[in-house]
Amino acid sequence: MTLSFKKIVGKLHLVLGLSSGLVVFIVSITGCIYAFQKEIQDLTQDYRYVEAQDAAYLPPSILVERAEEALEGRSASRVYYETQERAAYVLFLKDGEYYTTYLNPYTGEVLKVKNMRQDFFTIILYLHMTLLLPYGEHIVGISTIIFFIMLVSGIILWWPKNKAGRKQRFTVKWNARWRRKNYDLHNVLGFYMTWVSLFVTITGLVFAYGWMKESVYWLAGGGDYEEVYPVSDPEARTAVANPVDKAWRTVHGSLPQGYGSMVLLPTTDTAPIYVLTSRTDGTFSELQYHYFDQYTAERIDDKAYFRTKPFTKASVAEKIIRMNYDIHTGGIFGFAGKLLAFFASLVAASLPVTGFMIWRGRRKKKGEKRATPQKTGKKKAAAKLSMKRPKMKENV
Repeated sequence: MTLSFKKIVGKLHLVLGLSSGLVVFIVSITGCIYAFQKEIQDLTQDYRYVEAQDAAYLPPSILVERAEEALEGRSASRVYYETQERAAYVLFLKDGEYYTTYLNPYTGEVLKVKNMRQDFFTIILYLHMTLLLPYGEHIVGISTIIFFIMLVSGIILWWPKNKAGRKQRFTVKWNARWRRKNYDLHNVLGFYMTWVSLFVTITGLVFAYGWMKESVYWLAGGGDYEEVYPVSDPEARTAVANPVDKAWRTVHGSLPQGYGSMVLLPTTDTAPIYVLTSRTDGTFSELQYHYFDQYTAERIDDKAYFRTKPFTKASVAEKIIRMNYDIHTGGIFGFAGKLLAFFASLVAASLPVTGFMIWRGRRKKKGEKRATPQKTGKKKAAAKLSMKRPKMKENV
C-alpha cells in the first residue's frame, strides 16, 4: 500500500524526534534557565554594585594591575566598564582557565574573585552550547538542524484536514483521558510556540555555522559576507605611554548614559586594541567595535568590517546579523521578549517528552492488541454453528 505524504512526514517526524529528543530537551531547558541570568545575578550578587561617585573611572591599566595581583601568575584578557553604580570587572580567559575579578572602578578595590568554571550560569551556558562533551558543539548543531526540520514537519502534521478538525487543533481537551491531554499538549502548545521557536532555532544556527550566517546575510540583501580584522603595525612603533588607556579614553569619554565599554587587550604582536561599546541592559544589537593600533594608540578605520559602523548607519543585512543574539534570547523586545523566549524554550523542552509518551502509548496499545488476538470471521461462524447444531441421540 502506498503511504500518503502526511504518513511519510509522520514517520520522518518520529524518527528524527527519537534520535534527537534528549539533546533538544537539554538545549531547550538550559536556554530556558539562562533566559533571565542577568536579572537573577543582579538580584543575588551584591558585589556587582558600587556606590556611584562624582569621579572619573580608573583606567584599564590600573584595574588590570590590581586584578592580576589578586590572581597571581595570570594575565588579564578583557576589562569591562558598566554604569556608574556597577562594578567594573576584569576577565582572565586563557589555557582553559576562566576567572572574573570584580573591582570598584573608582578606587580599584577588589570586591570578588570568581572561578567562572564553577559558576552556575556559566555551566548552564556551556551545557547549552556544547553539552559539556568533546565535540558537543557539533552534536548540538546537528540536533538544532533536526529540530528545525521537526518544527516544519510538525506544522504539516498539525494542519487540519477540514473545517471540523480546526477547533480540535487549537484547544486542549482538559476533561479527556491523560493520553488525549498529552496528545493535545504536544500538538496545540507545539503549534503556538513553533513560530517563536523557528526564530530561536535559526538564530542558534547562525551562531553554530558560518554558512548559516553567510546565507542569512545574503538573503537579507547584503551580498557576500566577509569579516575583515585590522592589524597593528609592529614596524611603526611610536613611543606612547599606556596606549590601552589612551584608546579606552578616546571612546569611553563620549559614551551616552546607559552605555558601557569593554577593552580587549592585544594577545599578539599584530593584534589591535579592541574597544567595544554597547548598552548595559543585556542587549547587544548596538554593539560597536573601535580598533586602535597597540603601539601608537591611533584609531584604525576599516570600513570593510561592518561592526565599526554605528547601528543606525548599518544596512538591513548588517543589522539582522548584529541583532542575532537579541533575537535568539528575545531581548530585542525587552522583558516581554525574554518572557516569550522563556516560554518557547519551556514548550520546546516539553515536546520530546510529550512526543515520546505519544509514541510509547501507541506501541503499548499495539502490544495489547497482539496479546489478545480476535477470532477470524470463519472461526466465529463455525463457533456459532456448533452452538445451534442439535445433539444426536446415542444408539442403544
